[in-house]
Amino acid sequence: MKFTELSLPGVYVIDIQPHADSRGWFARTWDEGEFAAQGLVAQLSQCSISFNAKRGTIRGMHFQEAPHEETKIVSCLAGSILDVVIDLRKTSDAYGKHIAVELSVNTHTMLYIPRGCAHGFQTLEDDTTVQYQISDPYVPQAARGIRWNDEAFGIQWPLPVSVISERDNTYSNFYDNR
Repeated sequence: MKFTELSLPGVYVIDIQPHADSRGWFARTWDEGEFAAQGLVAQLSQCSISFNAKRGTIRGMHFQEAPHEETKIVSCLAGSILDVVIDLRKTSDAYGKHIAVELSVNTHTMLYIPRGCAHGFQTLEDDTTVQYQISDPYVPQAARGIRWNDEAFGIQWPLPVSVISERDNTYSNFYDNR
């Protein structure tokens, strides 16, 4: 695996390294030792998958409040997404900034999202499946969100929204509640 840190501290693109033969290819997507050697969270508590039928679906922007923050590793198993991370760590030089990365089944890249960041995505194709590997258990009472189109962050979603949950569509703007 190749780890490339992005402009938000602690956010990494992880490129897997497929080994191909006549059957297809095989690649590791998790290696506790490699993550630990990079100084990254090297524990997983749960793995989840979301299937998204329609292009333009938005999920996010989600996070868990302290002390239940999560580190996530996100990958796209079918289709493609624009994956967005907002830095909510008050001690970070990038506090309040965001980054967007396209993940797809064709590029085989993953995105490492550290604790203290909000996460969401928009599907770029119909029938898109996203996998999350998560460091800590989900705690419903700690679940929070930021409005997906909060002007404070200026996220440029590439497509009109086709599907969004009522919950995600009714989150308030981030700075309204701080």
